[in-house]
Order: sequence, then C-alpha cells, then structure tokens
Amino acid sequence: MATPSLTQALGLFFQAHPWHGVHPGDQAPALCLTYIEMVPTDAVKYEVDKKTGILRLDRPQRYSNQPPCLYGFIPRTLCETRVGERCSTRIGRPGIQGDGDPIDICVLTEKPIQHGAVLVEALPIGGLRMIDGSQADDKIIAVLKGDSVYGAWKDMKDVPEPLVDRLKHYFLTYKAMPDTPTPPVEIAEVYDRAEALETINASFADYRAKYGQLTDLFAPT
Repeated sequence: MATPSLTQALGLFFQAHPWHGVHPGDQAPALCLTYIEMVPTDAVKYEVDKKTGILRLDRPQRYSNQPPCLYGFIPRTLCETRVGERCSTRIGRPGIQGDGDPIDICVLTEKPIQHGAVLVEALPIGGLRMIDGSQADDKIIAVLKGDSVYGAWKDMKDVPEPLVDRLKHYFLTYKAMPDTPTPPVEIAEVYDRAEALETINASFADYRAKYGQLTDLFAPT
C-alpha cells in the first residue's frame, strides 16, 4: 500500500480522479466541493468516465433541452443501499436501490460558467427525489457559494416555483430519444435542506462501505 507521502507526491504530477481523488471538503455536507460535468450551454451530455476520471461525451441531446444550471456530482458519494433505503422509506415504496453512481448535484448561479470539468463550492438547499425505473437517482439542489443572486437562498422554499418546475422538466425529459419509449422516470418528492444533508450523508456512508480502503490512500492534507 502506498504511503501518504508517496500519494501526496503523485498528486503533484497527475490529475486526481474527480470521483475518488477529490475530497468533498471538511464542511461537507453543508458545503461541498463539487465537480461540474455540464453547463447550461451544453447541447450534448457529458459524463465522467468512471474508470479513467476523464470527462467524456455520453450522448448528443436529440431534443432542445439543455441543463438549466451547472450539473455534476459530489466526490466520494455513492447512491447505493442506504440512499435507496432512504428513498423507499420516504415515499413508502419498498425495494428501491441506488443507481450505483455518485450523487448528482445542480448548482444555481448567475455567473455564465462556460465549460465543465471544474470544481466549485456548493451549498445544498434541497433536492429532487428522482426515481429512474426502480433506482434512486436523487438530484441535490445547491447554490454557488458567494453567488450574488442565489447565494442567499437557504432552503427550497426560497426557490421560485417556476425554477423548480424547470428543473423537474429537464430531468423528466433529458433521457427521451426520438422513436423510443420514454424512460420510466419520476420525481416522487421535492425535499428541503435538512433532507438533502441527510441524503448526502447516506451517500457518503454508501461510498465508504464500498470504497473505504481506497479513500485511505487519498487522505486530505
């Protein structure tokens, strides 16, 4: 096993894997260092390749829907057993499992950030309890730290309903493809900041259960 000093040295020469090699921050889940995959001007869907950590093209968007905000994930999270169980308990539907991905996050900001593959500090204020088939696929809603317009929002009750509807519409339609059935996606709940923090904590626990030994190699300095 590599020693911490060797790991730190390697970090000077190689870019960290954005899922495993980036620490979400000492104040997480209240303040999360977040990896952004997509921005509102993207006409194709980008997604981090889990093996390499390189941002890759997942698919073109066949329709005119584009992400309404910055979109990415919180490092060292995983939607698996605990996130699925939390979803099942909240909506009263047994048997839901996590989708096996890091937890997604939408970051609201007035600033026109031009490209993904960047790290930002985000303050979670709520979330969408999205279910894709029989899998939990939560979307945490956050604001960019220090944002002049959205930075004062503390909870989902501060978000105007039309903006919530826009976020819902995007996620209910972004997987739609011409000449194919619409995927069975639903948003079962819009939840507040307290529930968002608990959901993120569940995803941290899911990650540690699966990758705990790996994170020992990437302790924050």
